[in-house]
Amino acid sequence: MVHYPAISEQKRVQRLAHPRRKVRMVLDTDTYNEIDDQFAVIYALKSPEAVAVEAFYAAPFFNELSTGPKDGMEKSYNELRRIAGIVPEMAGIPIHRGSESYLPGADEPVDSEAARDLVARAMASSEDDPLYVLAIGAITNVASAILMEPRIIERIVVIWLGGHALHWPDTREFNLYQDVPAARVVLDSGVPLVLIPCMGVTTHLRTTLAEIEAYVKDKGPIGRYLYETYRNCSPDHVGYSRVIWDMTTVAYLVNDAYLPSSLVHSPVLSDDGRWSVDKTRHLIRYVDYVERDGVFKDLFRKLEG
Repeated sequence: MVHYPAISEQKRVQRLAHPRRKVRMVLDTDTYNEIDDQFAVIYALKSPEAVAVEAFYAAPFFNELSTGPKDGMEKSYNELRRIAGIVPEMAGIPIHRGSESYLPGADEPVDSEAARDLVARAMASSEDDPLYVLAIGAITNVASAILMEPRIIERIVVIWLGGHALHWPDTREFNLYQDVPAARVVLDSGVPLVLIPCMGVTTHLRTTLAEIEAYVKDKGPIGRYLYETYRNCSPDHVGYSRVIWDMTTVAYLVNDAYLPSSLVHSPVLSDDGRWSVDKTRHLIRYVDYVERDGVFKDLFRKLEG
C-alpha cells in the first residue's frame, strides 16, 4: 500500500486555481498515435508568454499504429525527435523515453527515463513554484513517477486529457482505458489535478482541412508539417472535421477563459469503465466546456509569428 502525503483541501484548492503567470511545464505525449499531439507540442512551444517547456516524455500506446505499448512509446519518441528537427524553439529541450508497458498493478510503477526525470524535476521544485505536468496520452509515466516518489504530489499540478465527461454513459476513453491502474493512481492519490474530458467537452475543438489550409499551411516548415499531418489523417475530407483536443491542456494555461471549469469531487473509476461520485473524496478541477474559436485563433496568430 502506497502512502501519499496528505494535502489539505485549502492548499489543494489554492493549487488548482489558475496560476495567472508563466509556469514551468513538461509534456507527456503519445505523439505518434494521433495528429492532435503534434498540434499540442507546437502550441506549447509557441506560447512562451504562458509556459516554459522543460522536457518532453514519450508515452506508451497500443492500437493499429503500434505492435504494443513499447513500440507505441518508441514511435512517439521518434516523432518528437522529428518535430525537434522542424521547430527551432524545441532546440535543447530534452526528450525522454517513457514506459515500455502499462502499470502491472495499482502499487507497481514502471521504471523509465521519463518517470525518473519527472521525479527529479518535481523534487527540485518548490511548493510555491510547482511543475505543471501536461499529459495527453495514457497516464502511465506520471502515475509511475508518483508511485516511485509520492512526495512529488506536493510539488506538481497534473493537467490530463483523459476519460469522458462525467455525464457521459461511460468513460472508456483511449487515454484512460489503456491503463486503468495508472488512471486510478492519479485520481486517488490527491495530486492536484485538472481533468479535461474528451467526449462531451473537448469534442468542441474541431477543425477542417480547409481551415488548416487557409491559416496554417503557408506558415513555414511548421505550417507545412501540420497541414500535411492533417491532410494525411483521412482519405476523404468532404464534410469532414477532426477533433484536435490535445491542445486543450496547453490552452488552459494560456487562457483559462478558453476552458471554463469548476471544482468537483474526484470521481471514482469503476471496473466497467464508468464514473461514480463519492462526495467524501478530495476536489479536482474539472473542465466543463471548450471555447473552440478562441483556442484556434490563438494558435493561428502564433503561427503567423
